[in-house]
Amino acid sequence: MEWIGRGVVLTTRKHGENDVILEAMTEDHGRHLGLVRGGRSRRHRPVLQPGNALALTWKARLSDHLGQFQVEPETLRAGDLMTSGLGLAGIQHLAVLLRLLPERHPYPGLFDALGVVLDHLETADAAGALLIRFELELLKVLGLGLDLTRCAATGEQEDLIYVSPKSARAVSRDAGRPYHDKLLPLPSFLLDGQRQAGSELTWRDVTEGFGLTGFFLDRHLAENGLVQGGSRELLLGALEKRYRAEFPWNF
Repeated sequence: MEWIGRGVVLTTRKHGENDVILEAMTEDHGRHLGLVRGGRSRRHRPVLQPGNALALTWKARLSDHLGQFQVEPETLRAGDLMTSGLGLAGIQHLAVLLRLLPERHPYPGLFDALGVVLDHLETADAAGALLIRFELELLKVLGLGLDLTRCAATGEQEDLIYVSPKSARAVSRDAGRPYHDKLLPLPSFLLDGQRQAGSELTWRDVTEGFGLTGFFLDRHLAENGLVQGGSRELLLGALEKRYRAEFPWNF
């Protein structure tokens, strides 16, 4: 068995004295693991860092075997990511999220989104918006997609400011007013056309966005006997620090 494709390094772990097991998010084969011979060598170590994009060749005798990767560098982002608290927290959190997916199932939309997020982790508001949208796309792939197009109660498409925790659908201001304390806030930047060009997200936008996606992710994890790790807290801490540096007037 053999395939050739592209992938992004998520994690590596030591295997024996000189080899590593690479976990990568690939374009055509989803989250995929494989052995890299000599992965701890001076040649391979800088390449096999989280966030780097690689050209991959995977080979195995049978399709269900771990197999071996041959790797060549394409886009080496890790150097920039490792110098930034937000970059490190971002790639760690993305790896945790992608681990919710079954192995070896292709998710081309998430693969493309992963590259976009990794390329924009240096700017706080862009990183915040893209990470939240990535979580929304992940929820959709998991079969838990939110419907933010119209009000669940009235069908209206205007003035949507809540999300129902039961139906995962948007709710308008008027329809949700009697139940506002039981509904989740819907930040306006998640609605098409609501964010004006050149305007940054406020910290409240970010916390409400992550609160929204986090509610449904936590429910999915609980239903499957899983527990949310600490990657979200680390990410929010790094985002807040960067926000305070870039946009102190937002607090």
